Amino acid sequence: MIRVIRLSLRARLLVVVLSAATLGVASAHAQTQIVPPSAAPAVQLATDMQISWEVRNRFRLFREERDFALQVNALNGRSILAAEQALAAQSDGRGWARNTLTRLCIDQSGRVSEPCTRDGVKESYLTPLDHPITVRLTGAVPVGATCAWTFEDGDPPRQSTLDCAEAINLRVRYGRPTPVTVDVSSGSDAPQRVTTQIAVRDVFIAGLGDSIASGEGNPDKPVTLSDDGFCFRSYLGGPAGMYFRPGRAGFKGARACDTSDGSSLQNWQRAGAQWFNPACHRSLYSYQTRMAIALAVQNPQIAVTYLPLACTGATITEGMFGSQRARECVVGKSSLTCQGTVNAQIAELREALAAAAKRQPERQLDLILLSIGANDVDFSGLVADVIVERQTERALSRRTGVLTSVDEARGVLQTSLPRDFSKLRQALKPFVGGDLARVVYVSYANPSLVNGAPCPGGRGGFDIHPAFNADPQRLADVTNFVQSEFLPQIKRLAQCSGGVLCNDQARDRMTFVDQHQATFSNHGFCARAESDPPFDRECFSPTGESFIADIVNGANNPLACGAGASDFRAYSPRARWIRDANDSYFAAMTYPQAQKAPTTQPGDIHDATWGVLSAVYGGAIHPTAEGHAAMADAALPAAMSVLGLGLSEAPVTGEPIAPVRQ
Repeated sequence: MIRVIRLSLRARLLVVVLSAATLGVASAHAQTQIVPPSAAPAVQLATDMQISWEVRNRFRLFREERDFALQVNALNGRSILAAEQALAAQSDGRGWARNTLTRLCIDQSGRVSEPCTRDGVKESYLTPLDHPITVRLTGAVPVGATCAWTFEDGDPPRQSTLDCAEAINLRVRYGRPTPVTVDVSSGSDAPQRVTTQIAVRDVFIAGLGDSIASGEGNPDKPVTLSDDGFCFRSYLGGPAGMYFRPGRAGFKGARACDTSDGSSLQNWQRAGAQWFNPACHRSLYSYQTRMAIALAVQNPQIAVTYLPLACTGATITEGMFGSQRARECVVGKSSLTCQGTVNAQIAELREALAAAAKRQPERQLDLILLSIGANDVDFSGLVADVIVERQTERALSRRTGVLTSVDEARGVLQTSLPRDFSKLRQALKPFVGGDLARVVYVSYANPSLVNGAPCPGGRGGFDIHPAFNADPQRLADVTNFVQSEFLPQIKRLAQCSGGVLCNDQARDRMTFVDQHQATFSNHGFCARAESDPPFDRECFSPTGESFIADIVNGANNPLACGAGASDFRAYSPRARWIRDANDSYFAAMTYPQAQKAPTTQPGDIHDATWGVLSAVYGGAIHPTAEGHAAMADAALPAAMSVLGLGLSEAPVTGEPIAPVRQ
């Protein structure tokens, strides 16, 4: 009995001790609760360490991280324009995109690769399930400290312990945040804990529009020119109608006008410039692509899924709502694939979004980039009206609908374009949740200004074809029409202003970008500078005497300067941000297969008609890569504002690790 009583006393003593301890803890807890927030231990003991993370290869059109890393390095502390100029110098003017062309998640026919293998991992391009990231501990990290990482994205959580100086590469799920904890141990110091949540935002952007939106005039891989002459035969016939210009390097067919064979066109096309989409002349140099790349570079915690649909030659009716003719064939290893037509962009976008919604119902389009309207007023026809001088070519061009007058363009601008633009506005609203502020309309730049005044005209920059000569009066008329009528009307249509009525003024206004127009006023097609490439200064005559007229001497080397055409560099920086006809030929030498009147398409590659069509539909009077970069610089702040980017990142907390209970 006594022994039992002793045990009970011990038990009672133990109860007393435990009760006192409990009261002490409760008292301490009560004291902690009444401390003002500014003096809370979590704040006092927070360290200068942070969990930093970024998405790897976050421009998802690129299959390989090296292509994105090239852009990251180029854009480091630079504008998009300065980055383009740096990349041009790095590539000796040959262009950076020529190496990236075949490493994309969209093939040359425009088909999205589903899945797309990116850096060795198969991903759904339109509906990603996860993203690759790099995580590291930054700030005042003790030298030699050990980091015990925990990523709570599964059962059990992923854990890893390593030196705090080392980064961790992993993939995190998309659509839900991943809590991250790192316990930092350093010698005898008390361990510290840093936590955050990782949530990748995948920004879905579609690019729509016409040749300015697609990047016309800037092939991803420029044509390689031959130093030898290639004969063209004009309407005049006989030796008097023949002239020589540089040919395509690698072409095995006949260079003389009097010899040709049925396979020449196919062989000629194989030696041409290359685009990541030949049918639409979509280029990685387009302002839409450059802006999307820069968006990804400047925002490390997002990924950009970019769907390029813009197509050269597109109008609202033919291109946006309806199909249009393809510009060129897809050149394969053993065959040419000519689509004939390109599907309507709105239908393509609707189909892509429907496919994405089946896999991820919550997947939404975040932003649309748009430039449209120039082809509606037949801008290419205005260009042809300015530069085609010789009466024989003018008569034929007029008869086949290649030429357009300012009066004709003005009529469209005032009547059918507003009507069609209204239809386009309503068609785009469902894609962006009914708010057209998420459509960033990037306006055109006036292509024919220098020092704020119209270019003087003449053969300089246009002597690639004997029939070309920019008529000063017609050029001035078109320049003034663009500046005082076309550009203001485009702005009114996009912003529902100046008498343009919209169904919902608040939600029908597009985000409008035109800040680049002032910069272009000194970089029109006639701009020249001592800093231009030596080839341009020596071989492109300002008076239009760049080529040897004598067909005997011209057959060997058609350039009057004596240099080889292969020395031309399409992407070297220049004062002009608008390609003239000479630039267009030397960069792309397009043989368009989508001109307005298919019956005028020559069957012989030596037919000089190709020269007219190439200039009108192949990139003349379109922005260079520098021009597109300047446009992208203007568009980027607008896009970031619409997307709400540049705001604070996920909060990171630092705290001492709670003692382990024994």
